[in-house]
Amino acid sequence: MASLLLLIIYLAFISLGLPDSLLGVGWPVMQEDMHQSLESAGILYMIIASGTILSSLASGYLNRILGTGKITAISVLLTAAALWGYAMSPSMLWLIVCSVPLGLGAGAVDATLNNVVAMHYKAHHMSWLHCFWGIGATLSPFMMSYSIAHQGSWRDGYLNISIIQFVLVGILILSLPLWSRLQSTKSTSESNAEELTSDMAPNPPIRPLQIKGVKIGLLSFFFYCGVEAMMGLWGSSYLVNTKGLSVSTAAQWVSLFYGGLTVGRFLSGFITLKLSNRLMIRCGQITAVVGTVALVLPLPTVYSLIGFILIGLGLAPIYPCMLHETPVRFGREHSQSIMGIQMAVAYTGTTFLPPLLGLLASQYSTGIFPYAALLSAGVLLLSSELLNRILSNRIQRNV
Repeated sequence: MASLLLLIIYLAFISLGLPDSLLGVGWPVMQEDMHQSLESAGILYMIIASGTILSSLASGYLNRILGTGKITAISVLLTAAALWGYAMSPSMLWLIVCSVPLGLGAGAVDATLNNVVAMHYKAHHMSWLHCFWGIGATLSPFMMSYSIAHQGSWRDGYLNISIIQFVLVGILILSLPLWSRLQSTKSTSESNAEELTSDMAPNPPIRPLQIKGVKIGLLSFFFYCGVEAMMGLWGSSYLVNTKGLSVSTAAQWVSLFYGGLTVGRFLSGFITLKLSNRLMIRCGQITAVVGTVALVLPLPTVYSLIGFILIGLGLAPIYPCMLHETPVRFGREHSQSIMGIQMAVAYTGTTFLPPLLGLLASQYSTGIFPYAALLSAGVLLLSSELLNRILSNRIQRNV
């Protein structure tokens, strides 16, 4: 049962990744079709990300009411319907309306499935879980590119992804008995834990933000998701408007960024068996900075391709390892509350940094894209190293 359910969770994470790269890849064509400005994609992105934040914060309450299986199926259904709505959109207003369920569906399933894997499966599955997200995020640019080049419309790209999502909804509905068994096991464990702690004195109120290092750690999550989202949303526009590539070629290049992210996370699942999370995070951040430098330097266009791949490979281990490192950094008793805050801040970075870059690009040019990516990757590295120093000082004081 556990292996079959894990396979279904992996499939669900593929579906989570499929919509994430569609807007950025399709926007150069969608923009003209909808008669919108470049920065209008930032509005859609903010709405999607805002819905993701809200549903992520509400996921604990929703899971208690509906259960893990039902909330996962409902979330994917919302996503499928929203993508179908995108494909049929007659105007920008319709895109805005459809962005609401698209964001709400993504946040709940993301928080739910991360929690399930953290509670019921070994640590390396966390890297592989996010690897499967990368598979979805890598496939969708190719599908959108094919739709634009061979079917003549970005709408077919959204429609094809919507059909895949609806198929997954059917699989999730059929798998509901497996989720029910998992929920029963979880409820039994929680009951046993309550019996063991019933005679203990009440704990003082938990104030996770007062723990030293937490705020610096949140900065890392903010800029990690910011740079990943900027690459996905504006990478294609940069390659088309600044580097002069065709829309279909730019879409394929962006898919290689997600390909690097996916391959990196697959390999990270094995490497984490030998290397510490801290070392994996540091190596990934340095690789990402090198990739952004390749974009900034006045080199032939092929180096931009290398930069996209390096950034994807560099970002690959960072997010899963930071999530897995949470109880080590801040203690198991605070891990769950801090985990939720970290994901909310990560989505906040996704919400605000890409639209801000879009606004600046519309005022100047998409040529500022690599500099914004370099700045974000640099702040990510510096904040992470500062947190490592804080944690090392804490260990030395306790010795």
